[in-house]
Amino acid sequence: MRKSKMLKLDRQMRPWLKYYDDIPANLKYPDYSMVDMIIESAQKYPNNVAYIYYGSKVTYKEFVQRIKRTAKALKNYGVKENDKVTICMPNTPEGITMVYAVNMIGAICNMVHPLSSEKELEFYINSVDSKYILVIDVVFEKIMKLKDKTNLKKIIVAKASEEMSLPLAGIYWLFTGRKIKIPKNDSNIVLWEEFINGSKNYQGEYQEHRKAYDPAVILYSGGTTGNPKGILLSNLNFNALALDCTTVIKEAVPGTTVLSILPIFHGFGLGVCIHTPLSVGMGTILIPSFSFKKFGDIIRKNQPTFIAGVPTLYEALLESNIGPNDLECVKSVICGGDALNSTLRDKVNVFLKEHGSSAKIRVGYGLTESTGACCLTPTNVFEDNIIGMPFPDMYFKIVIPETHETAPVGVDGEICISGPLVMMGYVNDDAETVQVLRYHDDGKLWLHTGDAGHLGEDGLIYFSQRIKRIIVSSGYNIYPTYLESVINMHEAVLTSTVIGIPHPYKGQVAKAFIVLKDGYTEKNKIEKEIRELLAKHVAKYALPYEYEFRDKLPKTLIGKVAFKELEKEENEKHN
Repeated sequence: MRKSKMLKLDRQMRPWLKYYDDIPANLKYPDYSMVDMIIESAQKYPNNVAYIYYGSKVTYKEFVQRIKRTAKALKNYGVKENDKVTICMPNTPEGITMVYAVNMIGAICNMVHPLSSEKELEFYINSVDSKYILVIDVVFEKIMKLKDKTNLKKIIVAKASEEMSLPLAGIYWLFTGRKIKIPKNDSNIVLWEEFINGSKNYQGEYQEHRKAYDPAVILYSGGTTGNPKGILLSNLNFNALALDCTTVIKEAVPGTTVLSILPIFHGFGLGVCIHTPLSVGMGTILIPSFSFKKFGDIIRKNQPTFIAGVPTLYEALLESNIGPNDLECVKSVICGGDALNSTLRDKVNVFLKEHGSSAKIRVGYGLTESTGACCLTPTNVFEDNIIGMPFPDMYFKIVIPETHETAPVGVDGEICISGPLVMMGYVNDDAETVQVLRYHDDGKLWLHTGDAGHLGEDGLIYFSQRIKRIIVSSGYNIYPTYLESVINMHEAVLTSTVIGIPHPYKGQVAKAFIVLKDGYTEKNKIEKEIRELLAKHVAKYALPYEYEFRDKLPKTLIGKVAFKELEKEENEKHN
């Protein structure tokens, strides 16, 4: 009787369970590391293709051998358990191999965007005291400038062409590689091939048997304030995501393939597009640099079963040179990273059908603090603003903002999340962690997302808007308050505010409104200096597209900048 009451109470807390059909509401999660899950997958499917990179294919058996060799190489260079190894890479074989090799030796992956500014990279490296970095050759010079500003002992440089076929590698060298000058007599710098060869010199133990709750990965986000925050995620976080995704998405079976366009320094990219498929014997098609114009060619050449991406990707799909039956291979389509409007959703579904696919787009929801994804729409449910049913073992609660009190059904409040996908916390920032991770009266630890939404009468979750100020551009988060803090560093600036404005492909881009101090009139010169200042502190993708100088900015009744008025102005201008 008691068990029956508990089950009834659980279904009241999780009304979306009625959509689960044959999906279990609760799963059993292994008490081991991320790499242990991949090794287990390789034991079951040794000859399945683990990844494809520009036509080059590597099986699971070969992949695990490469991970072990890379782990030995790390140990040879002195990397110890719990050391932070920075991985500054796009989606390449070296990047994903390093993730699992670092995990294998019990160290922690510090994942950073290669297009980050010099100042951001300095912060990412120093905030976790990372002494080792793997960097793609095209941004090597930026890391070299930080050599004396960090405690880096070893800079491992990988060429994007490492595993390309000879013709492609030759083209890469001709147009890009030959321009990159890497010092040959610097003991702190080692090329990937030399680094891997060093594995032969290590004879000791190299595998640490880490547990589910041990830290595994640091990803970066703006937290609630917009300043860069390291988000610490555990082995459990990633392994639970892999099991949840492959349980909810029935098409995720061994031998199928995922188009891995979202990058490994992105929670959705690493968690959903890399670790999840590799956990069940699927193949990942690694795309290090995405081109809108070549999207059709990428699909025709690779024949993916799954496409997972942000709304921008699907805008590109609609414009691609896809033939009538080119999408027959596609069985599942997932959209996350930003809200998907109903117009684009309907266009994509029609496009898929017209080009041979039986799939219909499903919308996912998550944030880096919840390992990239934690909720997905049921198949064939297409209500506006819906984000769907939380994954197994995940609890969602809508609370009245600034309280722990549950909002009524159908009433917007702050989305809170509890379960195995919730982060361990922010790195070296207890104040921010306790602000976001809070225990409620029910005894559960809840992640306060800063997003607004409601529980529908149908028992599913709906997204309304972001409570915290975020601009989402091509799936990447841009934090206006951080941009404003950099702009305001300029001696001529009295105040500034940054908003998101519409963009045909990226969804939104940043625009800066600036008020100058009295006496400063050379706007062109000042704008140039502000652009240079931002370039030093802010990632390339987050830089404002437009700048506008004003005598004053609109204010709210309590004296704050009324950025919503500016947003309204810009939206009217672009409509």
